[in-house]
Amino acid sequence: MELETARQKIEGLRETLNYHIDRYYNQDDPVISDYEYDMMLRELKALEREFPELVTPDSPTMRVGGTAKREAGVLVRHRVPMLSLQDVFSREEVDAFVRDMQEQFADPEFVVETKIDGLSLALRYTDGVLTTAITRGDGILQGEDVTENARVIRDVKTRLSNPIPYLEIRGEVYMTNDAFEKVNEKQELLGRKTFANPRNCAAGTLRQLDSAVTKERDLSLFIFNIQEAQGRTFATHLEGYEYLKSNGIRVIENAILCRTAEEVWQAIQKIGSLRGELGYDIDGAVVKLNSLADREIAGATSKVPRWAVAYKYPPEEKESVLLDVELSVGRTGRITPTAVFEPVRLCGTSVSRATLHNQDFIDDLDICIGDTVVVYKSGEIIPKIRGVVKEKRPAGAVRFRIPDICPVCGAPAVREKDTADIRCTGSSCPAQLERHIINFVGRDAMDIKGFGANYIIELVRLGYLKNVADIFSLKEHREELIEQGIIGKEKNTDKLLKAIEDAKENQPDKLLAGLGIQGVGKATARSLMKYFGTIDKLAEAGCEELEQVSDIGAVSAASIRAFFADETNRAVLESLKRAGVNMEAAAQEGGTAFEGMTFVVTGTLPTMGRAEAVELIQKLGGKAAGSVSKKTTYVLAGENAGSKLTKAQQLGIPVIDEEEFRRLAGQRETEA
Repeated sequence: MELETARQKIEGLRETLNYHIDRYYNQDDPVISDYEYDMMLRELKALEREFPELVTPDSPTMRVGGTAKREAGVLVRHRVPMLSLQDVFSREEVDAFVRDMQEQFADPEFVVETKIDGLSLALRYTDGVLTTAITRGDGILQGEDVTENARVIRDVKTRLSNPIPYLEIRGEVYMTNDAFEKVNEKQELLGRKTFANPRNCAAGTLRQLDSAVTKERDLSLFIFNIQEAQGRTFATHLEGYEYLKSNGIRVIENAILCRTAEEVWQAIQKIGSLRGELGYDIDGAVVKLNSLADREIAGATSKVPRWAVAYKYPPEEKESVLLDVELSVGRTGRITPTAVFEPVRLCGTSVSRATLHNQDFIDDLDICIGDTVVVYKSGEIIPKIRGVVKEKRPAGAVRFRIPDICPVCGAPAVREKDTADIRCTGSSCPAQLERHIINFVGRDAMDIKGFGANYIIELVRLGYLKNVADIFSLKEHREELIEQGIIGKEKNTDKLLKAIEDAKENQPDKLLAGLGIQGVGKATARSLMKYFGTIDKLAEAGCEELEQVSDIGAVSAASIRAFFADETNRAVLESLKRAGVNMEAAAQEGGTAFEGMTFVVTGTLPTMGRAEAVELIQKLGGKAAGSVSKKTTYVLAGENAGSKLTKAQQLGIPVIDEEEFRRLAGQRETEA
């Protein structure tokens, strides 16, 4: 290869790898598999070995991790670098590592362990008390302080029973498959974005700011190394494990002691055979020297220790015949196609189903019923279809298409603008009823305090709630509810029933925001009610009239029109009306001080809650936006304002505090 050709190839690989490094380490949102990344990095290393004059200090081959992010916590300097590991992909490379260690040391021992697919974490103990928990960060200089989040992980010991003056240990924070499924189920139920895999979820959870959320998501931790110990010495890695276990610390599972290259390879194969049986993701096996003295002599490069390597298992793929495509409707109404194929065994388990995601995915792969498809396991856990073997396609096969009606309730199914999602539009669709009711009672809609998701799920399951109007007839079942303890005892049940009764007096924009009309949130609902005054008038409006309302375009108008034209929706509205739910807006109060203005509220204000500030903005005719843009009039900033404040400063948007905000609103300064 010519030098200039190599230069172009290397620069292209570096740019692509840097993009994927950022997605993996900093955004916790990778878009390619670990194997694809490893192959690109391997290609870059080979080119840099062939053309050493093209090596640069900032090459991905010279880096350990991502960057340390200030928003995740205070930055802390590493006492011991949290290095990466040299990846190997063949028995020849494993044998070469073992042979190299045997040439340097007399009869070296090796430990082969599972390599957990998670987020690295270092824990520091002083006199047996946990003082600091640090992420890898850049791996060399500094990481992020996540101590408060680490304290709520059940595997993290905050106090040691057999302490020494100072101990620093390193492990991997991960999420079990069961915990991951529960988190994604809740995300789906609440209408939030689901996580792509357990590693992403664990990383995002450890770095986020609310330790209560960290605790709820049930993270786990394995320790795999003693980084530094003062007051006690250990001869071997396994001896260190015994000390850690004496303190109740959970060390890595499946640590196998080996003495020969053959034993090392057999241990790697044994761990590989367990992939389908473990309750968590692994992405390889680690081979390391057992002697800590030998490790000191072997040393490290700027990126990896010389005394260990990580063997990466090749992705396992098999062919199967596609028998059917099943359609399911999630709690948000999204229709998901699932491939059903002849069972094949992957990573130790039999699989016969894999998600096809959406119509775009199906079109890209050109999937037909009867096709021979290539199946693999993403992250060694989740079955996926990689492609179609076109030469084995049966005659007359037709590409599968998701129908334009809901497979559960028969309501129209439409594709959302600017997305690949096709959703059921039926507001009473049984498949999405729970999510619809949760939205209806939520803070941005009817705001019925104390009506938690668990109550709703149980009431739907028992048949008390078949649509949102049934909420207001729950009082008729008071004695049954108390007897069955669905909501609690008499006091709790009556408290919720009163909150439901009180909600009948809400302004109709809250009701409208809770009806689940595509594109109609609380701000749009308020604009519609300000224009039409009553739900009845809105229900009779045509698309042309609807488009006269601020922020209502042709798509939103059509969505609103379709909702009120649906007989099922009209029946629900009549039931709500008979129950006494308010359908008519009260006369506008407040004024026009903020007419035509757009505010963004960020940070913690001295005396006002964020919701209170937003309510005042809207009451005085203004708009409250969620993000800063050139159209923003003011940014109302309190303490810890964060990135929105930075964006405002970059765009030259005026930034005001609470005192100035109250002055603009015509209020006198609130006494402290």
